[in-house]
Amino acid sequence: MSIVAIIPARMASSRFPGKPLATILGLSMIEHVRRRVALCEILDDVIVATCDKDILNEVEGFGGKVMMSSDAHETCIDRVGEIAMKIQADIIINIQGDMPLVDPNSLKELVKPLLQDKKINYTDLMTPIIDNKDINDLNVVKVVSSLSGNALYYTREAIPSVFKKNNHREIYFKQLGINAFRKKSLIKFLSLKRSPLEKTESIDMLRLLENDLNVKMIRANLPSVGVDTKEDLEIATKLMKQDATFFKYR
Repeated sequence: MSIVAIIPARMASSRFPGKPLATILGLSMIEHVRRRVALCEILDDVIVATCDKDILNEVEGFGGKVMMSSDAHETCIDRVGEIAMKIQADIIINIQGDMPLVDPNSLKELVKPLLQDKKINYTDLMTPIIDNKDINDLNVVKVVSSLSGNALYYTREAIPSVFKKNNHREIYFKQLGINAFRKKSLIKFLSLKRSPLEKTESIDMLRLLENDLNVKMIRANLPSVGVDTKEDLEIATKLMKQDATFFKYR
C-alpha cells in the first residue's frame, strides 16, 4: 500500500507573511518539516505543495520534491487534494508546512488505524494542552472527542467549558494540523462544499463532521509547535536546540 506525505505551504499569511522561509538554526521552516517527515520509514514519497516559486526554489535547492498548485485554494486540504489527484497513492498524509518540530514516529501512529480497519477513512493528530494560555489562544485549534475516539467538534474557543473547575489534567487537547486520508476518502472530502461551521471556525476538518463523517483522533504524546507568529518561531527555535530528531538531519 502506497503512502505519500504532502506538505502544503504558501508565502501569504495574515499573521506571519513568508513564514515557510523563516530560518530556524540555519534551515528554513519548510526544509525542517520536509526533512523530518522524510525520516518516517513507512512513506513512499514526500511532496511539498505550493503556489509560490520562492518555496519551489527553496525545496528544489535542497533536492526535495515539490509540485506547484493553484493559488486559489481556500484551505490547505484543498491544496493537498489537487496534488493528490496527480499522483499514485493509497493513503495521503497532510502535514502543515508550519510544523517544524513534527515527530516522524507520530505519522506511523496516524496511519495505523487506516491499515488496520477498512471502515476508518480519516485520522487526525491531537496532543494534550500543557500551557494553560493555549486554551484561550484563538490560533490554537481545540478538539473534543467521543469515548470511542472520534472527533466531536473542533473550535478555536476554549472547549470543554472553563465555566467549572476541572481537575482532569488532560481534558484539553489541541489539533496538530496533521491528518491522513484514504485517497478515495480525500476525493469525497473534495466533493463536499465548504460547510457553515467550517467557514465560521476556519477549520477545514469540520467539513467532515458536518457531513456525518467520522474522524478518528490519534493522540501524539510528544509536544509539537505550530508556528503562527514570530513569537511561535522563537519558541520553536528554543525547542529545536534540545530536539533529538533535529540532530539526525541537520
